[in-house]
Amino acid sequence: MLEIILVIFTVIIIAFVVIVAMQSSEFRVARSATMSVPAPAVFAQVNDFHKWEAWNPWGKIDPAMKQTYEGAPAGIGAIYSWVGNNKVGEGRMTLTESRPSDLIRIKMEFYKPFAATNTAEFTFKPAGNQTAVTWSMTGHNNFMAKAIHLFMNMDKMIGGQFDKGLASMKSVVEGAPKQ
Repeated sequence: MLEIILVIFTVIIIAFVVIVAMQSSEFRVARSATMSVPAPAVFAQVNDFHKWEAWNPWGKIDPAMKQTYEGAPAGIGAIYSWVGNNKVGEGRMTLTESRPSDLIRIKMEFYKPFAATNTAEFTFKPAGNQTAVTWSMTGHNNFMAKAIHLFMNMDKMIGGQFDKGLASMKSVVEGAPKQ
């Protein structure tokens, strides 16, 4: 009887390992929103980490989060670091590419609760007096991350925060005095 239980348990473990191994190593989460302002107004909100406080959804999860700024005040070389509770973790963002009203690329280094390095991008597509903003994050899943993602939907988890952040950003830029 014990042998049968061990064989069944071994088959289950092997099946789980095979299923995890077959999952994609790459991931991408993206959300978009249209804002009724020109692209430079939205671009300015993302290009300066100091302005993120007004719309960053993770700041609302942990209002006591410690934040520090280094490097350039905005644009390429700007660095934002945070240390928060277990829901926001600890990490660092470095703005690596900044093309006015077109693209912002950020290297994201997560230290806690899980170590990872990902890339976040914001793209801005002007359409008359409106701008379509897309916020995305891409990265590589190791074996452990693939196993976790079998039980946690990263697209819903991260994408939901992107939706909240874009909605807050929309309120900020559309509510700002017109220049």
